[in-house]
Amino acid sequence: MLPPNQSSTPHGSVQDTTMECILQEVTAVGRRLEGLDSNISALMAETKSIHLDIAEFQNHVTDLEQRVLTMEGHLNIVKNRDQELLCLSSKMCDLEDRSCRDNACFFGFPEQMEWTDVIAFLCNILPVLPGLTFDPLLEFQLACRVGPKRHGGAKRPRLIIACFLQHEQVPQLLRVARSHGPYWHKGQEICITANFSKETNELYEVFLSLWPWLSQLDKKYGLFEPAHMWITKDSKSREFFGP
Repeated sequence: MLPPNQSSTPHGSVQDTTMECILQEVTAVGRRLEGLDSNISALMAETKSIHLDIAEFQNHVTDLEQRVLTMEGHLNIVKNRDQELLCLSSKMCDLEDRSCRDNACFFGFPEQMEWTDVIAFLCNILPVLPGLTFDPLLEFQLACRVGPKRHGGAKRPRLIIACFLQHEQVPQLLRVARSHGPYWHKGQEICITANFSKETNELYEVFLSLWPWLSQLDKKYGLFEPAHMWITKDSKSREFFGP
């Protein structure tokens, strides 16, 4: 029989068991801390890698920004050059129009009618047409067919461009030809026009195409050479278009 108030397990054994439990818990906590340290180290390494990626991305962004600025600079240069080219093109058209102001174009005269002397042909044929008898007589510096020779059954003959000796005779001839309309000679329609650059003629055609639309809008308008057009904005003012 054991004495009263005494356990059957010795006191020392209880303490040893408690210490073992504590040590096991401490060991488990240490292992957890080691795992946590490992996770923290991995997280720090990953964070460092992310920082490196961010720095590399920022470098790429900076490089792209510099490229964009460079491209914008090149684009501005191209725009300035385009404006310069447009200005030069306009000046060239104006110079071409001015250099041709002593010329007139004759459409419709069949090939070989002039033989080898185009000036003599024009001096003889123009007074035959209605209203083209001038005093003094028309005088030419140069006259020739323009374009490659037509062969076979070509329907449209090449035009004749004539350079007048006196500039005053050019507007006089064009004014009479415009008021008379197309001429006819031996069944061929003959047209007489001014000699302008290709760009001026295209703009002139665009203005002519606007006339029906302006007539429907009951607008007053006018067209004068080389390629200038005016349209009434109201009863007192006009708006001008052209080069």
